[in-house]
Amino acid sequence: MNDGSLKTLFHPFESGMLEGPGAEARVLFFNVAPGFVLPEDFPEAMTLQQESRPLFRALEGGAHVVQPQPVGEDYDLVLVLAGRHRGQNELWIAEALKRVRMGGRVVVAGGKTDGAASLRKRMAGLHEVDDHASKNHGIAFWMTRTEESVAAVEALEAANPPLILDGGFLTVPGVFSQEHEDQGSRLLADNLPETIKGRVADFGTGWGYLAVRLSLIAKEQFSIDMFDSSFQACVAAKANMDNLAAHIECRVQWIDLLSEKLERVYDNIIMNPPFHQGRAAEPSIGEGMIRAASAALKPGGRLYLVANRSLPYENTLETAFARHGEITRDDRFKVLWAVR
Repeated sequence: MNDGSLKTLFHPFESGMLEGPGAEARVLFFNVAPGFVLPEDFPEAMTLQQESRPLFRALEGGAHVVQPQPVGEDYDLVLVLAGRHRGQNELWIAEALKRVRMGGRVVVAGGKTDGAASLRKRMAGLHEVDDHASKNHGIAFWMTRTEESVAAVEALEAANPPLILDGGFLTVPGVFSQEHEDQGSRLLADNLPETIKGRVADFGTGWGYLAVRLSLIAKEQFSIDMFDSSFQACVAAKANMDNLAAHIECRVQWIDLLSEKLERVYDNIIMNPPFHQGRAAEPSIGEGMIRAASAALKPGGRLYLVANRSLPYENTLETAFARHGEITRDDRFKVLWAVR
């Protein structure tokens, strides 16, 4: 998702290939990116869907209604800004076809390097595509909801079901490491001490793997707060804790740990911090989460994290904690500890 894809999405309207929906139209916009500029003949207020907490917060406060999950039905127009994850894109299109009115239009756009061309071809095999256009290294295509849309929705949903992994973990398309447990998280879980107790936080919980594993390892009583910036990851994490660790007191919170302060302080924090923003490596994300962990720990509280071996997080640990060290490493990852 980028500025080029936004321009691609609105190109059919700006070029005259499509007419704007009109000032009174009801419009829903999936995976909306901040900074979009509407073409002429669009309503001043739309319903926006964005499940990423940082982007959601950037979109708040304007004329539009912003939700982490889609709401409402019978829209005149639904826009879908496709991302890199095939399954998530297909589920967004399925939701768009369900929520647009009969005879209403769904417009989809994405970058060619993110697979937009193959997405259009797959959709053409399930549903009539009215037309398409290329612009800004991306592709836009559009469809009209008809009676055949029901079958297309069913096919898209059947192709992208929630997954049940080994151990009973539920994952959904679009979350990190959807099809298997992450190697780094597994290494951290295998090396967490049995003595962890008290109030615990899981920073960047994803679908809850570390929290569930801790519930099986810990010999002492603990409660856990689980934080993630992905709304759908939070939903999966809550389901996994309810199903696999119901005896543990837990809270799951949708939050941007880099910009939002926490209400509580903790005895222990565990985390596998992300270090990519799109395709680009961004070690500053993990560094920011380490500093946030330091601020959220009690004096003497402990942090346990896993990181790619090449990431120089020791420098940040040195400045943010009283003591730190390494527990173990393998061919890709290292497990680190720190004391506040």
